[in-house]
Amino acid sequence: MRFRLEASDKLSKARAGEITTDHGLIKTPIFMPVGTAGTVKAVHQRELENDIKAQIILGNTYHLYLRPGLDVIEKAGGLHKFNGWQKPILTDSGGYQVYSLSDVRKIKEEGVTFRSHINGSKHLFTPENVMDIQRVIGADIIMAFDECTPYPCEYGYARKSIDMTHRWLKRCCDRFDNTEGKYGYSQTLFPIVQGSVYKDLRLKSAEVIASFNREGNAIGGLSVGEPAEEMYAMTEIVCDILPYEKPRYLMGVGTPVNILENIALGVDMFDCVMPTRNARNGMLFTKNGILNMRNEKWREDFSPIEEDSDLFSDLNYSKAYLRHLIISKEILGAQIATLHNLHFYIWLVNEAREKIISGEFYDWKNKMTKQLSQRL
Repeated sequence: MRFRLEASDKLSKARAGEITTDHGLIKTPIFMPVGTAGTVKAVHQRELENDIKAQIILGNTYHLYLRPGLDVIEKAGGLHKFNGWQKPILTDSGGYQVYSLSDVRKIKEEGVTFRSHINGSKHLFTPENVMDIQRVIGADIIMAFDECTPYPCEYGYARKSIDMTHRWLKRCCDRFDNTEGKYGYSQTLFPIVQGSVYKDLRLKSAEVIASFNREGNAIGGLSVGEPAEEMYAMTEIVCDILPYEKPRYLMGVGTPVNILENIALGVDMFDCVMPTRNARNGMLFTKNGILNMRNEKWREDFSPIEEDSDLFSDLNYSKAYLRHLIISKEILGAQIATLHNLHFYIWLVNEAREKIISGEFYDWKNKMTKQLSQRL
C-alpha cells in the first residue's frame, strides 16, 4: 500500500491524498460503507460501484468468522471473490464487537474468550489468530486486535487497557510479518490508537502506535457515547502525533458534521453504520439538513428528497412517495433511503476533497456544518 499527499488546507489540518492498493486507488478523504457480513445492507455491489461510486467497503472479522465461516471464504478464494466486490476492502479486527458483547466475553492477556451471538458457542480471539483470520478473509487493509474501552471509563482501567493493546499490537505485527497473504495480493496492517478521553493516554498511545512504523494508522475508542467535543479534542491530539505522510483512519465515525470536523483535524478515512442503519429507520441526510421520513409533514410533499442538487437525480423520488414506502414497511423504501444516504456521504467527502484542493475547504466546512445540523 502507498499513500501520496496531494494538497492540504491552509486554514485547517485537512488534506487530500491517494491510497494505492492492489485492488485499486482510494482518493481521500474517503468514507467506507459498512458491509458487516460481506454485504452493505439493501445495496447491490453494482449500485455501490456505479451509482454510489464507493471506492472501498468495510467487512467485519467477528461476523464473517462466525458466518459463513473461514472455510467457505477460503474455498471461494477470499472475500473479494465471495461477494463479487473487486475494489479495496478493509476488515476490522472484531475488537469492537467483542467490546459490545460485555455480558458474554472475558478479556485476558492471551486474548478474548466470547460466546457467539448466533448459537452460544465458545470462541477465543488472540492477536495471532485474528491476523490469521483476516489473512483468510483477504482484505487489503486489516486492523490490529485491540480493546475498545467503553465510555465512561475509569482512568486506571483505560491505562491498563492501552498497555495491553500495545502488547497485543506487538504480537499482531510479529504474526503478520511472519505470514503471507493467501490470494496473490498484498495486505496492510493498521495499528489502533486507544486511550478513552484522557489526553495523556491518547498521547502515549499515539506515540507507541507511530513507533511501529506501519503504512497507516487508526484511531479507535471514539464515537462510543462521549460528547462530540471530547471526540474532536482526542482526534486533534492524536493527529498531531501520527505521521503526517501516512493515512489516518477514524473508526466508526460518524454524522456528516462529525466527518467534516474530523477532516479539518487531519483524518483521511471514515466508516460508520449510521447512513445505512438510519436509512432503514427512515432518517435521511441531505445538504440542507436531516429528514425524518415518518413525519406527517411529508405526507403530501411531492418535492424531491434532495432539492438543491442534480447529483441524486436517479434516486430523487418525492418525499411523499418515500414516506409512503417507509410507513408501509416496503423493502423498496429501505433500499431508496440507503442508496440516498450512502450517495450523500460519498458526495460529502468528495466535495470536501475538491474544496481542499481548491483552497476553499475551511469556509465551506463552516457553512456546511450549520446546514447539516438542521432538522427539517
